[in-house]
Amino acid sequence: MKIFLAFVKKEIYHIIRDVRTMIIIFGIPVALLLIFGFVINNDIKNAGIAILDNSKDNHTIKIIHKITASGYFKINVDINSVADIEKAFRTGKIKEVIIFENNFGRNLEREKNATVQIIADASEPNTASLLVNYTSKILNEYLYSLTTNVRPFQINQQVRMLYNPDLKSAFMFVPGTMAIILMLISAMMTSISITREKEFSSMEVLLISPLKPLQIIFGKVTPYLLLSVINIITILTLSYFVFKLPVAGSIVLLLAECVLYIIMALSMGIMISTVANTQQVAMFISMIGLLLPTILLSGFIFPIENMPEILQYLSRIIPARYFIVIIKNIMIKGTGFLYVWKETVILLGFTLFFLFISLKKFRIRLE
Repeated sequence: MKIFLAFVKKEIYHIIRDVRTMIIIFGIPVALLLIFGFVINNDIKNAGIAILDNSKDNHTIKIIHKITASGYFKINVDINSVADIEKAFRTGKIKEVIIFENNFGRNLEREKNATVQIIADASEPNTASLLVNYTSKILNEYLYSLTTNVRPFQINQQVRMLYNPDLKSAFMFVPGTMAIILMLISAMMTSISITREKEFSSMEVLLISPLKPLQIIFGKVTPYLLLSVINIITILTLSYFVFKLPVAGSIVLLLAECVLYIIMALSMGIMISTVANTQQVAMFISMIGLLLPTILLSGFIFPIENMPEILQYLSRIIPARYFIVIIKNIMIKGTGFLYVWKETVILLGFTLFFLFISLKKFRIRLE
């Protein structure tokens, strides 16, 4: 028994002295708990909206004040006509437009009946439904405050779900799934593949060969680039024929953006392989450092504006966040390059940065 206890004591000391093991045992559970606790939140906060007030009377002013004071909404765009609505949605700055009819206040007072139109961006169907429900709740509360013993007041709420009138969930999960699959195949498999070469010492043979570092990198990633392109075509085909999700924009632009994202993910995988010495480490970094943030912080499932401010800033370094915006704009909203050029430039910046770090690491190793 003493020998056994001595052995256990030795193992405990061995674990405590290993900083990486301690981080895995205690650091990751705490980090995951905090991330999941703050990220998994279906409530809406500060959702970007626009209001077209055709009446500008005392009633509409009070309702707008109640909407902005609720904490659910934030007016991000000013629109002056119906023609501005489509453009405002395509910029991605707003998720809902509320339109008050002409003479809203007069109709409410004289006819006891007025009309409000609510238009929501249903490319994210769950968020759109919540926004409409919150807006309806605020309108009903205002009506309740006007209630008297005579004929009750009524606001007709005309709801329109833009881009996805049937609220199909495929409009949400197909772009997010594309981001996850391409990240998984491109970054994780590339990092594991190159790390395997290092682990079995075959990378040293490549490094002393006439091949330049850039040629080695391109040679390793080209097969995964081709496989990922096949995956894109497969996903788009299934989404069209199985989930009835058409490509509203340019298919050429969509494929070009997907290829850029694949190259970015491949360059990230190469960078991971330069710091990982074993396949297990490469897989761990890919799973924890790439897959989970892609799912949680990209806006794929949970709205970014609902997260704490620190996580919102952290989401800015998640490439999938920008890729999902690009995919939704091209596939669902049918926008062109002018509406996604900023996200494209950011993805290109990520790609160049990861390639620069990878090439630098390879040159150091070669020297």
